[in-house]
Amino acid sequence: MIPGKLYLIPTTLGENDPMEVLPITVKNIIEQTDTFIVENEKTARRFIKKICPGKSQPSLKLFLLNKHTDISELPSFLKPCEEGVSVGLLSEAGCPGVADPGADVVKIAHDNNIKVIPLVGPSSILMAIMSSGMNGQSFAFNGYLPIDKAQRKSEIKRLERLSFEHNQSQLFIETPYRNNKMVEDLATILERNTHVCVACDITLPTEFIKTQTAEQWKKNKVDLHKRPTIFIIHKN
Repeated sequence: MIPGKLYLIPTTLGENDPMEVLPITVKNIIEQTDTFIVENEKTARRFIKKICPGKSQPSLKLFLLNKHTDISELPSFLKPCEEGVSVGLLSEAGCPGVADPGADVVKIAHDNNIKVIPLVGPSSILMAIMSSGMNGQSFAFNGYLPIDKAQRKSEIKRLERLSFEHNQSQLFIETPYRNNKMVEDLATILERNTHVCVACDITLPTEFIKTQTAEQWKKNKVDLHKRPTIFIIHKN
């Protein structure tokens, strides 16, 4: 028996038409696949229906992978592969396994010699660094910064120092309803000539991408409230 494969299936970064940003390969694989590992059943079903309207929803078998999932359950999600059935891993937004809990499943697949196939799709992290004008040769994604005011200031200064010492662009994100405060903090805490890129609503009609100095961000305001945003800093 030929074992099934694990397909890493990217999704859109917002509510735009999937076929505007996803290649036909993604549609083809979803059409051929009935077993998926997903973060949220409702949004996963909606995405699958949007990209393959004729696909039978009752035929879908969905395994839930989120913060409530017991890690001991993960190996069972790949059991269908042992029976020759391929499995699709879906993220809530963008690419599975990148700043995404799906990475744990991918590791288990490698440990069990299950072939992992990544499909092409939008990654907000890569698209942000592409469009920032900063160092695409060396960069680091740092996830969320601390909420505590003092700890956050210390971390922002640490990342600024790392950027300068290693010529390495530093990326991070914030809870969307705190985005505007993040811009204010960066403009205040960073040295005036440190560059800051704000990349918001990537691939959407409302996309906004701007790189300027911390000093310039004090003067040029933008409303990022509840909009998915990547922040990048680089001190030359």
